[in-house]
Amino acid sequence: MTAKVDILTAAPDIMKVWSRAAFAIAASLEPSLVELVKIRSSQINSCANCINMHAAEARSRGETEQRVYLLSAWREAPCYTERERAALAWTEALTRLSEGHTHDTAYAALKAQFSDEEQVKLTLMINVINGWNRLSVGFGTWLEPAAAKAAAKAAA
Repeated sequence: MTAKVDILTAAPDIMKVWSRAAFAIAASLEPSLVELVKIRSSQINSCANCINMHAAEARSRGETEQRVYLLSAWREAPCYTERERAALAWTEALTRLSEGHTHDTAYAALKAQFSDEEQVKLTLMINVINGWNRLSVGFGTWLEPAAAKAAAKAAA
């Protein structure tokens, strides 16, 4: 796939701001949870770039193949904690807002597992990955994980 626009060079100043915000938000929660949320949102949005990138990142941080592979069926898989399940349900509810506002059950699980501050941080994280998904899908972006790490360091 050839990108329609190189988002990092077309608008470098604002993309640096966006990237720094994304990294700061991601750093505010536990890394394993963040990667699971990023992968699940990317699966829902059919963003191959982000699925590839965040699956590689999750594995590099020690995530198991089993948990990465089972993520699309997390409800049936016994390998996720209650906290992770709450985050994944919230991720799905917010990522699928256009399908109807049916997030009350997901919010109840979220409230049981996350403090108010963590709820805001997680919600911002979900918004960030949905934004990256839309940028990547919309402009046909494909970055190999090593190239993404280099771009992240340059933006920092």
